[in-house]
Formats: sequence, C-alpha cells, structure tokens
Amino acid sequence: MPSSKIAPSVLAADMGNLNHECQRMMDMGADWLHMDVMDGHFVPNIVLGAPILSSISKAVPNIFMDCHMMVSDPAKWVKDIAAAGGKSYTFHLEATDDPMDVVRQIKATGMRAAVAINPGTPSSEISNELGNALDMILVMTVWPGAGGQKFIAECMPKVTELRARFPDLDIEVDGGVGPKTIDTCADAGANVIVAGTAVFHAESPQNVIHYLRTKVDEAQARIKLERESATSGQGTASQGEVESAKHGIQHGRGVTP
Repeated sequence: MPSSKIAPSVLAADMGNLNHECQRMMDMGADWLHMDVMDGHFVPNIVLGAPILSSISKAVPNIFMDCHMMVSDPAKWVKDIAAAGGKSYTFHLEATDDPMDVVRQIKATGMRAAVAINPGTPSSEISNELGNALDMILVMTVWPGAGGQKFIAECMPKVTELRARFPDLDIEVDGGVGPKTIDTCADAGANVIVAGTAVFHAESPQNVIHYLRTKVDEAQARIKLERESATSGQGTASQGEVESAKHGIQHGRGVTP
C-alpha cells in the first residue's frame, strides 16, 4: 500500500513570508508542500509561478514541491516548473486532449506525473492506460481556484473507485480537508492529504499533521487487510490484524521520490 503523505497547501500561508511558512511546515512534519499554481485562464485567479517556486526551492532545503498546475496549457510549463525545483507535476485532465503526451513530457524531466479531476469529472474519465502511467491521481473535493471552500463529500466514491482500480497508486485529495473530514477521505482510500487552513492556521500544525497521518495509516492498513481477506476468502480482518498492519505501514513510511 502507498504510504501516507501530508501536503499542506501554501494557498493558506502568509504569502508575504513564503520561505518562512514553507520551512515552518517542513519543521512541523509535512512530507510535501502543495504549491497551487493558477494562470487566470483555467481558473479565475493568478497565484504563484516558476520564479517564486525557484526562490522557495533555494531557500528551503529538501523541500518536496507538489505542484498543482491549474493552467489551461499544462504542457507549456513543464520544463519551467522542473527547472524551478518542482518534484511532482499535477495537471488537470480537463485542460488537455492528450494527457498521455503531457505525462511523457513530465517524466522526461524527472518529475512525478499526476492528473487532477474536478468535482464534475467522473473517475471513469481516467483510463486504465493513463492511470498506470501516472504516479498519482488528485481528486478535487472543491472546485479549483480558491481556498476556504466547503468539502464536497459526494466526490468520495471517485476516490474509492480509483483506489480499487489502482491499489498501489498515490491518490490525493484537495479541498476542505482537515480533522473533521479526514475520516471520510482516508476511509475512501486517499493516502496523500492536502490541507490548507486546517494546518497553516492551527494552534499546533504539528499535532494536526500527526492526526491526519494517523487516520490515513489506520485506513490504509484496514483497506490492505480487507483486500487480502477478500482475495483469500477469509472474510473481514480482525482488529488485531489491522493494528499489526498499521504498525507495518508506519514503520516503513517514507517520502516517495
């Protein structure tokens, strides 16, 4: 099973002090930093860009920038984001007619390739061919373009379907995710958690990150055992088996390069 990864969204950070904010999140235990890049075309907002990402990359050692490209021409920015220090490049399925070509361009730079789908896009739009070529799928749980929106629980069946189809793939959720909604996301099968306000504005970001991670680890252990039990015909896994599997997941946790 894929490991848990907590990726605070810099959209909720103090934009006038980004280097400090990103370092603060890394110090608090974040695995990745979720960098929302908006072009004012695909979404009606303009946020971040390659020059800013480059500055952050130089100022924050060992940062893993999970770049969420809310842009109308995703192939156009691949090389710039890679040169700026991006580690993962997520483009929207709705923004291209040839996602496989974009994936090839991303991987040619050495970055991880990921696809995002909006709340109105069914998971069936992601073909098996595309899913197997990706490192991650992002299921948006709000409409892209602005932070602080209400979590759309109706998106969770898409996460469940994608987890069943791609059991070893990173599946990310983004939008309205925090302590009150993490159980729903984790139980559906999400293992990469983007949280903005819930982490950046928390009294103790470290505690929130730990809580989100614990919930994901518990759910991933349960999903793994349920799959194994169904395959072997042994029925539902016991609580002891879940705890044992959970310990194994936590013990082997690490950030995927």
